[in-house]
Amino acid sequence: MPELQDIFNHVHLKRLSPAQAKAFHMIRHCRTSTLGSHAQVCTECGVKEVSFNSCRNRNCPKCQHSVQQEWVEAQMSKLLPVGYFHVVFTIPQELNTLVLQNQKLLYSILIKSPGHTLMELARDPKYLGATIGVTSVLHTWGQNLCFHPHVHCIVPGGGLSNDGLRFVRSRKKFFIPVKVISKKFRGKFLALLKQAYDNGELAFFNEATKLVLRSNFLSLVDTLYDKNWVVFCKKPFKSPGHVVRYLGRYTHRVAISNSRIKGFDGQSVSFAWRDYKDGNKSKDMTLDVTEFSRRFLLHVLPNRFVKIRHYGLLSSRNIKSMLYKCMRLTGRKPLHPIIKSKKNNKTCRSCGSSHIITLIPYSSATSSSP
Repeated sequence: MPELQDIFNHVHLKRLSPAQAKAFHMIRHCRTSTLGSHAQVCTECGVKEVSFNSCRNRNCPKCQHSVQQEWVEAQMSKLLPVGYFHVVFTIPQELNTLVLQNQKLLYSILIKSPGHTLMELARDPKYLGATIGVTSVLHTWGQNLCFHPHVHCIVPGGGLSNDGLRFVRSRKKFFIPVKVISKKFRGKFLALLKQAYDNGELAFFNEATKLVLRSNFLSLVDTLYDKNWVVFCKKPFKSPGHVVRYLGRYTHRVAISNSRIKGFDGQSVSFAWRDYKDGNKSKDMTLDVTEFSRRFLLHVLPNRFVKIRHYGLLSSRNIKSMLYKCMRLTGRKPLHPIIKSKKNNKTCRSCGSSHIITLIPYSSATSSSP
């Protein structure tokens, strides 16, 4: 079956951002001689196996599995013995152009607003009266690779009481009404958007240049205030462990996996997608190779942008104090992340040894850059 790498090696693209150009180059050359190679040597029999290096780019479908596994193991130590909820926040499509032209700033606002919304509402005694934890993950794509920025949040069903003395458990259903979350989220996002405008932090290009005029910008904001912003709360997870494994599929997912690519003839790409507006039916879509590549690269995030963020109990400064206190109050012993050995687990194909394979740098004429 064709892979994303095969497609990128047959297309020539122009006008890429530095981050897009880097991702495009790394995916094209992942596990090829361009990125160099390494050798695994059996010290028992001397057999040497040479492998090409991975690109380790976070947009590469081949390179995310091992990183995902390490992340999941680290999160397992932070689980509380309570139910967990999955809440999805989506912004209106009228904002898409503005977000694309101001990615780093507006992605930050988008991922920050849901976390702060949930934290503030949870502290209200009317809903929970406690400090909760939130893990937020930014996604920018829909199933058909179109631009669809949204945030997935995982929230434990309980938190540390406002006086810091008790652990408050939520009901089995999510403890904050979705309509309340939606209005709060809308208000927070638009307040931060107006603040960015007032500070001169927003850029406007092409059809968005009309928003330079304050009256036009405020008219857009008023239109957005009149819309119902989509917030969706899924059913609670069966167990805390299931939460992290489920979230792990979201944290390190790229816009499309190689398994979804069905065909490539050099001119067009066919891939599988789910149409959520049509009963979640599985369908096939065919795009011109240039359009397919453009859509994929649309979802390359700015360099060094952090797409996974933790709030409340799960923020780094609160783990040893508030989170561990919640663990004691709920009868769970605080755990430490399992640090797995980086030692290679392969066995020698010649002699079958499983403990004497070692990893060493390897260079050859084939590993030099073109």
